[in-house]
Amino acid sequence: MDVVRIQGGRTLRGTIAVSGAKNSCLPIFAATLLTEETCIIENVPDLSDVRFMGDILTQLGAQVERVDLHTWKITARKVGHFAPHALVSKMRASVVLLGPLTGRLRKAVVSQPGGCNFGPRPIDLHIKGLKSLGCTIKMKKGYLHVDGSKLRGAELFLGGRQGSTVTGTANMIMAAVLAPGITRLDSAACEPELEDLCRMLVAMGARIDGIGTHMLIIEGVDRLRGVRHRVIPDRIEAGTWVLAAAITRGDVTITGINPQHLGAFFDKLDEAGLTVTTEGPDKLRVNATNAKVRPVDIITLPHPGYPTDLQAQMCALLAVTPGLSIITERIYPNRYMYVSELQRMGADIAIEGPSAIIKGRNRLSGAMVMASDLRASAALILAGLVATDETWVRRVYHLDRGYEKFDEKLRGLGAAIERLDEKDMPPELAGEE
Repeated sequence: MDVVRIQGGRTLRGTIAVSGAKNSCLPIFAATLLTEETCIIENVPDLSDVRFMGDILTQLGAQVERVDLHTWKITARKVGHFAPHALVSKMRASVVLLGPLTGRLRKAVVSQPGGCNFGPRPIDLHIKGLKSLGCTIKMKKGYLHVDGSKLRGAELFLGGRQGSTVTGTANMIMAAVLAPGITRLDSAACEPELEDLCRMLVAMGARIDGIGTHMLIIEGVDRLRGVRHRVIPDRIEAGTWVLAAAITRGDVTITGINPQHLGAFFDKLDEAGLTVTTEGPDKLRVNATNAKVRPVDIITLPHPGYPTDLQAQMCALLAVTPGLSIITERIYPNRYMYVSELQRMGADIAIEGPSAIIKGRNRLSGAMVMASDLRASAALILAGLVATDETWVRRVYHLDRGYEKFDEKLRGLGAAIERLDEKDMPPELAGEE
């Protein structure tokens, strides 16, 4: 198992490119099951989650080929309806197979999903939505059995306790595009990744109105055609690089970014006293060399609110921002498992219900820490960039699920970071758990 070692204290400078969005790729890969024709997907990040999804599509009978590092060719002429636990359990987002399998085959058997460990994320809204579309669903031995023989258009409300469901919305869209009649999705999620999915489906022949809003109207069609589609930039990766520049008081230019996808995030940066300059349609510069960062209060919300996937990374910045900051998590209230690891580095953070109360300090100290999930991995590495001495981050396999060449890209900006095998750790650290 790999471990990442960081020597803190280096200022990041240079240019860094953003990869394609993982959270777009997974439903887009699933959507290729909706047609017998070939789909070419470009700007695909080289990530373990994407490779897992490719393995699942192959298991279902699709012909899956990597044309090059960032381009995939998928042809699903023949598709099976059974997604086994051995593959699905590795990645929660694989639940997004329910929609396209039901839409195309009118049946699906999909294992309950796995994924990052930061609290329960029930799929009750997925089940509710499919039932509204005329499906019958049974749970047997950990598998969802969907009978979509009576699939039809309907009116659905997709709001839940933590807001709209992103993967649930994707599932309902993909089931509805081949369902007879009109489907109205009320309180649909409107994340940029869902807009990306909808644009691809429209290019395939789907009829979808209201893209980018909370009300989607879908007129079912008989069939969809193949498509060549380019995945949007990863807004969460882009935000992580912005925060890496800020926490090290660096000067970093970020390319391949769509700033319109991060409005609430940039608003909080402005409130914190950080300057982000747009230098082109897909290029911006973060010059934090002389920045005096101020504490802020943040509430995570569904898009277009502040994204939950940038909560942990912002917490790392605020931990070294003198003053009192508060982060309130409204999407996944249990998403603070990383806080105890930041505390090992000297951070002064208290958890009160869904809120993290952060008393910022001037510096953190390097330590052995353990990553609990994807975004926690990034947050701990960002903290290590400014900590005194060395920081060792274990279980960084989480990192490879959502960031392409994370440590390599940071080294390109001047960070002292390297990936090692755990067996190469110093003996006095190797035994820590």
